[in-house]
This record gives sequence, C-alpha cells and structure tokens, in this order.
Amino acid sequence: MARGLFPWGFFRKPLYIQCDKYRKGVIDGSACSSLCEKDTLYLAKCFTVNPHSQVYSGSWGDLEGVIKCQMEDAPHYDIGGEMEPKKEAAAFNKPTKGTSVEKFREMILNHLKAKVGDQANLADLATQVLSIADANKDGHISLPEARSTWALLQLNEFLLALVLQDREHTPKLLGFCGDLYVMEKVAYSPLYGINLPWIIEVWIPAGLRRSMDQWFTPSWPHKAKISIGLLELVEDVFHGTFGSFLMCDVSAVRFGYNERHDLKVMDARYIVPEAIFEEIIRQQRCDVDEDCLFGADCLTSCDLTKHRCTPEVTRPNLAKACDTLKDYILRGAPSDVSEELEKQLYACIALKGSAEQMEIEHSLILNNIKTLLWKKISHTKDS
Repeated sequence: MARGLFPWGFFRKPLYIQCDKYRKGVIDGSACSSLCEKDTLYLAKCFTVNPHSQVYSGSWGDLEGVIKCQMEDAPHYDIGGEMEPKKEAAAFNKPTKGTSVEKFREMILNHLKAKVGDQANLADLATQVLSIADANKDGHISLPEARSTWALLQLNEFLLALVLQDREHTPKLLGFCGDLYVMEKVAYSPLYGINLPWIIEVWIPAGLRRSMDQWFTPSWPHKAKISIGLLELVEDVFHGTFGSFLMCDVSAVRFGYNERHDLKVMDARYIVPEAIFEEIIRQQRCDVDEDCLFGADCLTSCDLTKHRCTPEVTRPNLAKACDTLKDYILRGAPSDVSEELEKQLYACIALKGSAEQMEIEHSLILNNIKTLLWKKISHTKDS
C-alpha cells in the first residue's frame, strides 16, 4: 500500500486518514481504490518537511506521479505562511446528506465566485468541476465523491490546475482520494539551481553562487522555449478566462519542465486569486511595508494612518518573472540578440505597480521579449 514510505508514523498519517475515511464511506475518488484496496498507488520519497502540506513521489500502475496531501485546516489565513485555509484534517462534511446535484452546482458556483470574482463563464468551470467529481464516470455524483471534490476546491493549487487545464503549464491531474491528489510527474525540476551542503554554501560569494546556479541548464534554444512558457503563464494568469491571479513566489524552485521543454508549474500554492489576496491583505496589521509581504514576491504598502496593508501589489507578475529569467536566458544568448534581450529584460524588471495601471507597457514589453526569443528559435527543431 505504501511501499517506500518513511518509517515514522507521522508520515503515514495522510495515508491512514484517506483510507480510513474511504472505508467508512466518507470520501471517494478515482485514486481511492488503488490507494487503499488494490495496492497499485505507491507513495515513495517525501519531498517536504512541512507538516501541513506533504508532497511525495510515487507511482500509479505504469504512471509516475507526484502525490500531494493536506494535513491542516482552520478558519484563518496566515500572511506569513500559505494563503490556504488550514485545518486539523479535512472534515469532509460538505455537502450535507440530501444535497441535490443542482444545489451542489450552486455551492461550487458561489465558491468560485468568491475565489476569482464574478466572471462571465464560471458556469463552464463549475461544469468541469462536476465532471471531475464523477470519479468513476457512472453518470452520478455520490456524496463521498462530492465531499472529496469540495475539499479539493479549497486549495489554490487545485483551482489553478482547473483554470489552466487546457494550457500546457500545469501538470495534469491524474486522480484524487479525499483531498489527496495525484499529478503527473515533471521530468526536470527546479528550473535551475544546484543544491549544496550548507557548510559549503556559507563560504560562496553571492555572485559566484548565482553563476553556479546556471551551470547545469539546457542549451540556449531550449532555455528560450522554457522562458517563453513562463511568459505565457504570466499572460494566462493575468485577466485570464477565469479571472486574475497573483504570482507570489516566482523563484526557480517553483517551476520545472518536461522532455519537450514545456514549462510546468511545480508548486502553485503561491499563485493566488487576486480577489482573495486583496481581501486578506487588507486585514493585515502593519507598521512598515515589509509587514505586507506574502510569499517571496507579493508586497504591498502599509497605510500608516490605519496601520493596515493596502491591496495593490508594488510589482506586477511580469516584472517578477523577468527577474527570475534574467541570468537564465542571458547566459549563452546569441550575440545578435543578447544586447536587445538584456535591454528588454531590464525594462521588464523595472515595471512597477499593478498590471492594470500599466497594461499597454506591460503587454508591449512581454510581446517584445517573446518575439525576440521566437524569432531566434522558430526555424529550429527546438521550437
């Protein structure tokens, strides 16, 4: 059932929770039987020490995947942590017994509206959620299936996977059991960077360290394609089909890529709906601007007359993405594009304020960088 699991009881907890509730008929999902009965879904290496959100490598039959499970839930958000509701373990008590499919659809619509705003096509997204909820594809949604789906909808990462499921930037959802879910494995991660023992790390100058992070990266044409993928992700989450999202940690460890050098989001916990971010950050007490930081990259300012954070981020998603790409894409860039590429990247990094405030300049710089990269690789096999 759990071949390769760590021996400590704490790390068996997610497996025990899911299978106990599955056997009691509380939850159901496309991965439950494989996890709890057939022994064909295995958890292997644990990638995180965070006790609240655990991530494992694993396999499901012939498929390699990444298994994610939530460990907490409480009715509050933590600006210093993750912008997810936290709980001891999902209660799986919604929807209640007797709830019709139409009523469940209404619950989903209201939840999506609260998350991403009143978008014109939320009904389409709700239909997609209901399709996923019918895990065994028998044309009916059981109460355990509905409760599992509702628990998953509380997670930013799951919501983003739904919103971007027709794009190539998020790994495919393979299955779920309660609020444990399985995503396809991304072959290469992080985007760049090497891990060193801390005893060595402390002696390396910052400039040399940044250079070392770029030692083991793909060829420049492949890096160009991956970089275009990140820029396209920025486009997709800004005024996308289902509302706007803020990228609150655009560091290299949050991304990877596959064998075709398509960018993939490895960790979407810090890509949050703008409406939710603004609602929560307004409630944050502050004395200095630094008190208004979520993740690594979403900073607003402190209104000292009220000692509350303002809702507008100081840097748009695009500026943060260009900051992450600068050393990556300039290293090894062909001489005939390197100067112009550097100029455009620094103009991009200098962008301030929200994207709405500078939409024309934002779009112009983004398109300039994408065009520059595409022109260089469009006639090669790397495109």
